[in-house]
Amino acid sequence: MDEVFKALADPVRRRLLDRLEARNGQRLGDLCEGLGMTRQAVSKHLAVLEAAGLVAAVRQGREKRHYLNAAPINAVADRWLKRYDRHRAQALADLTTALEEQDMSDNAFVYITHVRTTPERLFQALVEPAFTERYWGVAFDTDWKPGSPMTWVENGATTEAPGQEVLEYDPPRRLSYTWHTFTPEWAARVGVDAGTLELIAAEPRSKVVFELEPAGETVKLTVVHDGFPAGSTVREMIGQGWPALLSSLKTLLETGEPLPA
Repeated sequence: MDEVFKALADPVRRRLLDRLEARNGQRLGDLCEGLGMTRQAVSKHLAVLEAAGLVAAVRQGREKRHYLNAAPINAVADRWLKRYDRHRAQALADLTTALEEQDMSDNAFVYITHVRTTPERLFQALVEPAFTERYWGVAFDTDWKPGSPMTWVENGATTEAPGQEVLEYDPPRRLSYTWHTFTPEWAARVGVDAGTLELIAAEPRSKVVFELEPAGETVKLTVVHDGFPAGSTVREMIGQGWPALLSSLKTLLETGEPLPA
């Protein structure tokens, strides 16, 4: 947490975060524009933000794009918002909102967290029903071979459709699959109204990628969920859901119990 506060103390780094909040997924060259600094100097500031977990650098082909990461701010909020009056911590709450409610050009959702566990156990928690049902309430019925279909099982009901499939399966390093289909039966189970269902069912199918990297006594978990059109309703919904879901996963692996539903 010291690294977060040190990173935020510099006005240049705060300006970089402001730029990413306004337009996420920028390249180094984009972020350098108008700063009056060399690429090397900006790169050093970005490295500090990455080390603090406030920025995630994700390679897309030959490019490296930079995204805001809400996890460190969530950790600050979890530690102190329960202990102090809300109005005394309003600045932290505002910053959390700024990082989570991103208006980005390519709409990708990026989230990084560190979990005190092993890569093998974390990978298990992403794929095995004994884990996923506890923190997510969902089980996946698949053989996990790339190209294989995935059936989502939630509260005893299933969602099956063409296009729900495994994209990558490389334990314990990388996992990727397409997102589930928004059916009327699914909407009724989770309480999504007909108007919202019509909007999200018309959107193209998105995908999620999990990357696991050993980091000392922890595992760095990077989640990238992308493939959303501009103004996506699904993007707004998953942006609210992933932080809570990943926090529950982290809590389960570190304490043995998920967060209360």
